Amino acid sequence: MNNILVPTNFSKNCRKAEELGIKMAKLYNAEIHFLHLMNTPVDWVNLDKQKELRYPETARNIGSARADLRELEKQAEREGLRCRVFLEFNGDLDNILNHSGHFKHDFIITGSSGTKGGIRELLGSNVEEIVRKADVPVIVVKDQEVCFPFKNILFVSNFEEDVTEAFTRVKSIADKCLARIHLLKVNTEKNYNNIESGLKPLQKFVEKFPSLKDYSLNVYNEPGVEKGINNYLQYKNADLIAMCTHGRTGFLSLFSSSTVEKVTNHSDLPVMTIRIER
Repeated sequence: MNNILVPTNFSKNCRKAEELGIKMAKLYNAEIHFLHLMNTPVDWVNLDKQKELRYPETARNIGSARADLRELEKQAEREGLRCRVFLEFNGDLDNILNHSGHFKHDFIITGSSGTKGGIRELLGSNVEEIVRKADVPVIVVKDQEVCFPFKNILFVSNFEEDVTEAFTRVKSIADKCLARIHLLKVNTEKNYNNIESGLKPLQKFVEKFPSLKDYSLNVYNEPGVEKGINNYLQYKNADLIAMCTHGRTGFLSLFSSSTVEKVTNHSDLPVMTIRIER
């Protein structure tokens, strides 16, 4: 991991994402970028200094955003990190995705500014859309305090499609954090089976990773995937939930089109989504 992007609107949960970004960048010795999008009533970039005086509130908000970004830069530099900050005006989701693509980020980390039950907009860019469209893994930080380095990572899949590359990314984080990976397969009402039979695809999957030592295999029969994840978390710990998507073409076929979104929306834990190719 060489480069991390943290889009932020300086909300409480975005602050948690900023902190996580700095910690992950330090662990990987990666460069970190902080990006803030701001809506202005006029084309601020091309406004001359005299006309800026007509918009004192906007000028104050811009000054405040620049001060917040500068403070983030100082925090990163105190940790010995390479850091760049960006303030863009009247942008949207494409600004974030284009920025990430231009600088070839390996990761996007952001916070949901909403509370449990829904992801609200990140200054015009819906976090849900970032999860859906980003080419790189995304971690969304929600309500719960982030435990980092992660000690327990929950990886959820049907283990029928090829999620080898996605799991490799999860494993690299686990290796860095010395974390235990818990692989979870949720059989819904359409494919209930006994636990022994359900474990077979997981056992076959982990054979691809002979260096994987610290892990557990888990199979739940539940009405839905989200219910299975929630029931797992009632009895076992996790610091991060990791799931796969097919990016722009939709979510992994194990799930309904809204399941990953629901987990990202409703979970208090950080949720990591990794795009895989069909």
